[in-house]
Amino acid sequence: MKIILYIPTLNAGEKWPMVVKSLRAQTYPISQVVIIDSGSKDHTLADHFTEGFEIIEIDKRNFDHGGTRHMAVEKYPDADIYAFLTQDAILANDQALEKMVRTFESDPKLGMVYGRQLPHKGAKEREAHARLFNYPPGSQIRSLPDADKYGIKTISCSNSFAAYRKTAYREVGGFPSGTILGEDVIIAGKMLLKGWHMAYLADAQVYHSHYYTLKEEFKRYFDIGVFHATNLWIFENFGKAESEGFKYLKSELSYLLKNNVWVLPKAGLSVFAKLLGYKMGLLHHKLPLKLNQSFSMHRAYWNHPQ
Repeated sequence: MKIILYIPTLNAGEKWPMVVKSLRAQTYPISQVVIIDSGSKDHTLADHFTEGFEIIEIDKRNFDHGGTRHMAVEKYPDADIYAFLTQDAILANDQALEKMVRTFESDPKLGMVYGRQLPHKGAKEREAHARLFNYPPGSQIRSLPDADKYGIKTISCSNSFAAYRKTAYREVGGFPSGTILGEDVIIAGKMLLKGWHMAYLADAQVYHSHYYTLKEEFKRYFDIGVFHATNLWIFENFGKAESEGFKYLKSELSYLLKNNVWVLPKAGLSVFAKLLGYKMGLLHHKLPLKLNQSFSMHRAYWNHPQ
């Protein structure tokens, strides 16, 4: 199967050389690597990193999580599999992409596959727990009937490391434009509603984790609240998000008690920041535009809010 890999970039930073090295080491041949750059001023587009890659340059004010990725697919569409990576996700071994492609080959009903994210080396306890909770060691195949069992987790996925079958991608219209985030979750939900299956592949792995300040956590969860408020069909078909939040909190508390109790006070503040951000995001339509912009991690979205 022919595969094209797309990576949005903006000042990719210190992890970028390791990302590129991991790409070039893959055992499965990648037909094209497409970089969609939003105006990097660092080394991201240096020739020794991007040699042989296709480069699309855009104004960062025009970046759109779904629309920008879909634009890249439309520009370079000639593949059976469209794979996506983020600029800070380092493929964990040389077979990561091959495992994804082989999974598509073995199951014609699979519309999309996403891989396991491991914490970066040196990640703090709360970063590590987030990856362990959201990306467990067991693989899963999910379809629409699984919504009764998994709820909103049924369509949990991430474009930090994911791949889509071309025919399924086209059938649901590709990534949507104008969403603040969650273009991957939207397309997963649409695929399942169309009868496709999706897979979480635990042995296709990347190193990818984030350390967020309390302010950043508030902003991120504000955006998640906006996403949920503007995509109510997700709740209607796959259930609410609150129950998963409580499961996460219980799991994090248990993890920190075992690994570093001194982090518990910050974890408590983090819970408050996330909850407040999420609730305010759900009510964003009642807030002034300037306040929404200041609360959001993705300010460009508010230039054309949906």
